[in-house]
Amino acid sequence: LRIMRILDEQFLEYPTHGVLQMQDFLLTKGFVINEKRVRRLLRKMGILAIYPKRNLSKLGQAKYIRPYLLRGLEITKPNQVWETDITYIPMKQGFLYLFAFIDVYSRYIVAWDVCNSLSAQNALRVFRKAINTHGMPDIINSDQGSQFTCLLWTEFVEKQTTSKISMDGKGRALDNIFIERFWRTVKRDYVYLFPVDNGLELFKGLNQFIEYYNNKKPHQGIQRRIPATVYFGAF
Repeated sequence: LRIMRILDEQFLEYPTHGVLQMQDFLLTKGFVINEKRVRRLLRKMGILAIYPKRNLSKLGQAKYIRPYLLRGLEITKPNQVWETDITYIPMKQGFLYLFAFIDVYSRYIVAWDVCNSLSAQNALRVFRKAINTHGMPDIINSDQGSQFTCLLWTEFVEKQTTSKISMDGKGRALDNIFIERFWRTVKRDYVYLFPVDNGLELFKGLNQFIEYYNNKKPHQGIQRRIPATVYFGAF
């Protein structure tokens, strides 16, 4: 768990570092572990270095990849584009994953939850929560993770909603940048400062922080306004 926490912080600062660079970094911290173990831990955390690479999606998943729809798109209103992703959250005695959906126009977190796996079922559950509360976005953008390049996700979005699916290009650092910036904020301002013992404590702490983020914290990306003010003020 200590090694995973160190890897998580390093990835937040240097998302282009792959297995070998992470292995070298751990060596400087006094951890002598082999390449295979570093790769296994990064996979367990859902971390993949950002760099241009060939499309190595497994057969059977490539057919669920959708094109990136945000290039050159002017985003002018709430619920036009949501972004989603999953991130590793360390605790004192374990770890969980945080799923979230962010409205790009306002930077408002429309739904989130913590889960014990990286499954598509969890991503879909949080998405249902978001659309039941706030309606459907015109476009939902994600990376090409296995949670989204699968039948469960694409079939629900394309057959049971009016939203269009957009997916990041392989190895592109900026396509899903707004949810990535939120991860930096929540980890630096809460997770790393206030390590918790268990999932219940983590949920309560994240709930308090995200309430603050949505309703009280000015955001430089929206002219120092508050996300909730921008999101709800536009309707």
